[in-house]
Amino acid sequence: MPPSTPAVTQRSRIAQLPFYYGWVILAFSGLSTFMSGPGQTYSVSVFVNPIAQEMGWSMTLISGMYTAGSLTAATTMVFVGRLLDRYGARIMLPIIGGLFGLSMIWMSNVSQPLHLYIGFAAIRTLGQGSLTLIPSTLVALWFVRLRGRAMALNLLGGSASLAAFPILIHLLNSTAGWRSTWTILAFIVWGALIVPTILLVRRTPESVGLYPDGDPPPTTDSSQEELSPAFREVSWTLGEALRTRTFWLLMFAGSSQSLISTALVFHHVTLLSSRGLDAGVAAAVLSVLAPASLVGTFVAGYLTDRVTNRYLLASVQGILVASMLLTFLLNQTWVAFAYGITLGTAMGAFMTTTSVIWPNYYGRAHLGSIRGVVTAGMVATAALGPLPFGWVFDLTQSYGNAVAVFLALPAACAVAALMATPPQKSVALPASDSIAVEE
Repeated sequence: MPPSTPAVTQRSRIAQLPFYYGWVILAFSGLSTFMSGPGQTYSVSVFVNPIAQEMGWSMTLISGMYTAGSLTAATTMVFVGRLLDRYGARIMLPIIGGLFGLSMIWMSNVSQPLHLYIGFAAIRTLGQGSLTLIPSTLVALWFVRLRGRAMALNLLGGSASLAAFPILIHLLNSTAGWRSTWTILAFIVWGALIVPTILLVRRTPESVGLYPDGDPPPTTDSSQEELSPAFREVSWTLGEALRTRTFWLLMFAGSSQSLISTALVFHHVTLLSSRGLDAGVAAAVLSVLAPASLVGTFVAGYLTDRVTNRYLLASVQGILVASMLLTFLLNQTWVAFAYGITLGTAMGAFMTTTSVIWPNYYGRAHLGSIRGVVTAGMVATAALGPLPFGWVFDLTQSYGNAVAVFLALPAACAVAALMATPPQKSVALPASDSIAVEE
């Protein structure tokens, strides 16, 4: 069942607008996703070499602190998801934005490995974790019938972030130094998230007297088949979801992208340098990840509304395998660009498909709690990638063995995705009830 159903007679000022307010929510969710950039691996990777050079730390040490910080961040996502269900995005987003800025101020002052660990834990919790979880959950609450396309548009913010932040950080590092760069990023995040969230964000369409997708209210004689998908939706509690086999199959199926893509992006510059390609080529290849991710995002967004989601999730594993195989051929510039395009496409398609399949399978009513556990798993698996890759490189000056070992993971994840059939739960449709509208 949906989170709640507004009475037809209740109309807020937002409900009287000549357009569906969900599109405003979608635009701001995309901005919030964009602002997760400083906490994402593609941004952190630009800081790795400057930090290592100034502090004299090895790749194994930095990768280890990143892994430990990310694992710590993973444990907090369950609580963030529960708080999101309880308080909503309008309260959670400005708090997360404020704390995220403070975590970047902390990063600007690191002087020993413990400080780096705490900083990584904070930016991964607040940026990579919370600012991925909250915007995507908010979009899923406002859109059901149009969920795939809306989620693709939301993740456009992620693709734009991937394109913008590495370049911006590189320029700021070159002119102001990496410590000042973190401070500048903090003020950017504060300006973009705190006040605009309070002014624009609303919890759910029902909270302002609307229905998902801007659909009209159902009539009393509507049959089950005639109802909009939002009114036929079955919602699961976190406890119920955890007891289904599908939940764990989907968790595992999404692990390959989190682990492998994070490892490859974190070690991107070093990976290409070890193959004889200079830093300029590495930066250029990193820049193609964003448009490739954009293509993957929109193609997957179109397909998730039309194709069985688990088949799509299994198919995307093949694109990830192709990108991994290309790492063995990185001795020419054109191969490096092919690798970047393939990896970016896989990243975009993965993010859209996994963002859509969870609300499609488990409904909206407890989505924050469910996605909190899912995001915890995503952050944890992402944490496990950089360390073995960094350790292998320090030992052999090559990433080949690590890539070869992890090639089996996407294949296993494809099988898990195919087995993840939609869970079944029979409930009666609820009667409409009145709720207070939020202004």
